[in-house]
This record gives sequence, structure tokens and C-alpha cells, in this order.
Amino acid sequence: MDDKDRPDGIVLTEAQKKSRRQRSIAIALALGVLVLLFFAVTIVKGPAVLNRPL
Repeated sequence: MDDKDRPDGIVLTEAQKKSRRQRSIAIALALGVLVLLFFAVTIVKGPAVLNRPL
């Protein structure tokens, strides 16, 4: 099968591309906020994070 015989696959419309980009940005921002939250909690707790019974 040549490359010429293959279909192009799924072609997204401009609205779908815009929607996908917005969704990707929202997921990235949510992940960034979660990382910052975990970092802030770790900094606030300080070395007490390591003082726990084994």
C-alpha cells in the first residue's frame, strides 16, 4: 500500500483544534496548581515531614 492510497486519517476542524488546545491548557494549569500546592505544603511543614515513626 503506497502513501498515496492511504487516507489522511482524522482531520480536525478549526473549532475542534481550538477546543483541544483550550482543554490542554486547562489540564496543564490544573497540574501546575497541584504541583505548587504540594510544594507549598511541603515547605510549610518543613523538616517535620521526615519526623514520622517507621
